[in-house]
Amino acid sequence: MKAIKIQFKPLGKRYYFGCEGFQLKDGDKVIVDTVRGLELGTVVGGTLDIEEASLNNELKAIVRTASSNDITRHEENRAAENSIIENTKRLVKKNSLEMKVLGAEYTLDKSKLIIYFEAEARVDFRDLVKELAEDYRTRIELRQVGSRDGAKAFGGIGPCGLIVCCKTFLTEFENVGVK
Repeated sequence: MKAIKIQFKPLGKRYYFGCEGFQLKDGDKVIVDTVRGLELGTVVGGTLDIEEASLNNELKAIVRTASSNDITRHEENRAAENSIIENTKRLVKKNSLEMKVLGAEYTLDKSKLIIYFEAEARVDFRDLVKELAEDYRTRIELRQVGSRDGAKAFGGIGPCGLIVCCKTFLTEFENVGVK
C-alpha cells in the first residue's frame, strides 16, 4: 500500500495517509478527512510502500489535492484565529475561569472550532462553550493541553538560554516519566 506523510502545522506532528492514485511530491497541499473533519495538510517527503500486515488499522486516504479555493478558505480561517482567541479570553475573564487560552483553529469547512487551553486543574467551561457556540454558530471543542504544548504555542527561552526546541525543530514530544 502506498502512503505519504502529511503535516498540518509547520512544526506539527506528521501523520501517514494512503495516497493510491495520486502523484504527490514534497510541499503539495492536500485535503484529508481526519477525526476532526476535513483539513488542509502539506505533503512531507515522498511516497512510501507500507506492508498492510504492519498496519494495525487502516490508513485514511487523501480526499483530493487542494484547490486554490481550499487554500483561500484555509487562509481565511487562519486569519480569523486571532479574533477568536481574543474573544475567548474576554469570555474566560467574564466567566472567572482559571484557564489560559493558547490557540484556536477551524476545520476547513468550519464545521468545528477547536480552542486549546492550559489550566492547572479541571475547569467547568459549559457556560463558555454555550456563549462561544452562540457567537460562532458551529460545533465548539475545548481541548486542554499540557505545559509543554503551552510552551510550544507561546515559545520562550529554555534552560540552555536558547529558544525552546519545540518552537524551532521538534515535531513530536516523547513521554516524560517521573523516574
